[in-house]
Amino acid sequence: MPDASAFQLSSPDFPAGGMIPRKFTCDGEDVSPALMWEGAPDGSRAFALIVDDPDASGFVHWVMFELTGSQSGGLPEAVSSSPDAPNQGRNDFGRTGWGGPCPPSGEHRYRFTLFAMDQPLQMTGTPTAKELKDAMDGHVLAQAELLARYRRGG
Repeated sequence: MPDASAFQLSSPDFPAGGMIPRKFTCDGEDVSPALMWEGAPDGSRAFALIVDDPDASGFVHWVMFELTGSQSGGLPEAVSSSPDAPNQGRNDFGRTGWGGPCPPSGEHRYRFTLFAMDQPLQMTGTPTAKELKDAMDGHVLAQAELLARYRRGG
């Protein structure tokens, strides 16, 4: 069994548990942050990413799928708005791509979850997070999580 604890997700734009800079939110440029991963288990052939807000009933901010790579990889800043962006699903704002933190009040946590899979999912279109999770069933080798926070007006 692979050591899932070796699979790590991070961002050069904010520390784990830290505050997400305004640039990446609805109060700023609303661009997607850079992400990096390492230590994915052997046999990882594809990756998927879901970003949600557990303090807002799991409101989904970003869905990406069919990310290629092996044991390490990453996404550059603002990749969501790039014409070369990998496959992106529909967020709970009803849009395709990144929808940055935009909590109505108080501080919210944002969970970036990267899934390492044993094969590409052969998905097309703009699936929701639920549709992606259903397609990933039985193919996830490990997952890595990065939590960060944001508070509006702050």
